[in-house]
Amino acid sequence: MRRGHIGFGVGMALILGLGIAWAQATGGVKGKVTAAGGGPLAGVTVEVAAAGAKTTTGRDGSYALAGLPAGQHTVKASKPGYSAATGTVTVAAGKTATLNLTLRPVPAKTPSPEPVAAEEAEKREAKPMPKPTRRPSKKMKARSRRDSRNPFDMASGAAALAPPPAGIAVAPREPAQPEMNREAYDRIEENTFKSALRDPLSTFSIDVDTASYANVRRILGESRMPPKDAVRIEELINYFTYDYAGPKDDVPFAVHTEVSTAPWNPKHRLVHIGLQGLKVDTAALPPSNLVFLFDVSGSMNSPDKLPLLKAAFRLLVDNLRPQDRVAIVVYAGAAGLVLPSTPGKQKPEILAAIDRLSAGGSTAGGAGIKLAYKVARDNFVKGGNNRIILATDGDFNVGASSDGELERMIEQERESGVFLTILGFGRGNYQDAKMEKLSNKGNGNAAYIDSILEAKKVLVTEMGGTLLTIAKDVKIQVEFNPAKVKGYRLVGYENRALANEDFNDDKKDAGELGAGHSVTVLYEIIPAGSDEAIPGVDALKYQTGGVSEAAKKSPELMTVKLRYKAPDGDTSKLITHPVIDAETPLAKTSADFRFSAAVAGFGMLLRDSKFKGDLTWDAVAQQAKGAMGDDGESYRFEFVQLVKKAALLAQSN
Repeated sequence: MRRGHIGFGVGMALILGLGIAWAQATGGVKGKVTAAGGGPLAGVTVEVAAAGAKTTTGRDGSYALAGLPAGQHTVKASKPGYSAATGTVTVAAGKTATLNLTLRPVPAKTPSPEPVAAEEAEKREAKPMPKPTRRPSKKMKARSRRDSRNPFDMASGAAALAPPPAGIAVAPREPAQPEMNREAYDRIEENTFKSALRDPLSTFSIDVDTASYANVRRILGESRMPPKDAVRIEELINYFTYDYAGPKDDVPFAVHTEVSTAPWNPKHRLVHIGLQGLKVDTAALPPSNLVFLFDVSGSMNSPDKLPLLKAAFRLLVDNLRPQDRVAIVVYAGAAGLVLPSTPGKQKPEILAAIDRLSAGGSTAGGAGIKLAYKVARDNFVKGGNNRIILATDGDFNVGASSDGELERMIEQERESGVFLTILGFGRGNYQDAKMEKLSNKGNGNAAYIDSILEAKKVLVTEMGGTLLTIAKDVKIQVEFNPAKVKGYRLVGYENRALANEDFNDDKKDAGELGAGHSVTVLYEIIPAGSDEAIPGVDALKYQTGGVSEAAKKSPELMTVKLRYKAPDGDTSKLITHPVIDAETPLAKTSADFRFSAAVAGFGMLLRDSKFKGDLTWDAVAQQAKGAMGDDGESYRFEFVQLVKKAALLAQSN
């Protein structure tokens, strides 16, 4: 879910007049929140109420608030179970002040009897409760606790969210217990070199997901190296915005290419392919029919899951337009409609429905997805943006829980014209592999939310491009000239590979491209004439492969072909882009070329790739540092710091 130069939030802010605070922002404050006598505290709400700024601390207790006017501010930190703490800090224009805060636990109190409604009190007085004949078993107690956490009114059979009746106090929920690490990642078999003479075609679907980068950042932030299979290099590369020119003709995207030396192997060359989607004025976006599908099962009961989810979607709701509509579906032990499709101008009602959410029960994910699609179809806007946004830790374990069942269901439902976006939250049982598969099948994309800042990036800044799909089933097929290329390998995109014949098959599903989004692809090339061996089959007995005279005379290194369909179309269109064999010295390539190569190198080091050559962490950091370009949101600066953190962790392992 990426990276358009036109941000949904920016455009909406102009429409709704919400950009004033940010326009005046000139400084910030950062720091850490710790427990008295203990370590860092995660999930602490830190806010400057006067400036309308709020965030949540990460797992290391750190926080950062930007957009604060210069001057003195009061910062408040609060967390259930602790006494709130405040501090005063002076913010200077263009500077970030530091303020650390300490919270003290609230002393435990003997619980008072739970208040009951007046009618119930009268009944109890009229008919005393009989004494239990035996003590309840552990199983009965556990069942009672589980039922009390169920977010649905199951007695009604309607599976709707049951807010507490007026006058009834609700006991605080039990804190989530620590869980074993059940995070799941599909194995990635890294792309190897192929012979341009024997296998001249490379075919794959585009990918605009970014979940892997944010998840890797989260894991490194926990002071541990990510599992190799959590690192999808194409998602690391495509997390960032690149300065590609938009299309000039009647096509939805432009193609840009550069060729230089591979930084990790001077004997190889690197081909950079950039696709830039058509940029659309956000104010002109058609109305949106959105269905928020929230996982409120027991596994979501931790600060980095449901509380962060609620804070994230408040940001999106704040930027809705009157012509947009939102419905909310939740699932736990069953699926229920919390909020029917509601106009965007009714923000208080939408926000109130989000605020009432609580976690408990098992995970009927399949039933939730079915209900969400039904709600989306019932409120379908012809010519509009019809999309389900599923927010979950991916832990589907009740109902249609097998990957095959869910994939087939979503494949059928996508024919209705409703697209699917999946947002991952939390740690411990994050089901990355399942979420990526489901988003691919649903004509959508996937992202991972590890902080409120990432939520703003995904749900505000880049949401406009996500909501407006300008091309679907976008496929790339590259043909290499064996007179120029001995071997090639695609960097990343392992789980996006297609059979060569799929390129011309309009029934074969592929990735979608949103307005303003870009896609970046890298190929590592072994030049023709190299004595480097390429693994392959034995020589053929009955035929010989040779390079044609036409190939020898051609100045082309390769040809990039793309197929795409209009968002509501069934027939694909073809774009052909030849790449001339002209190499630019690495130092003279664009900042985008050098930065994307640095990110690819970072991914190879994290995966301990056999193709990393003599690459070092320091070399990656230095190359990225020299290719910052226009880094308005400091994402590239953050990347350099992430590389340095990974280098230190790698040394300690």
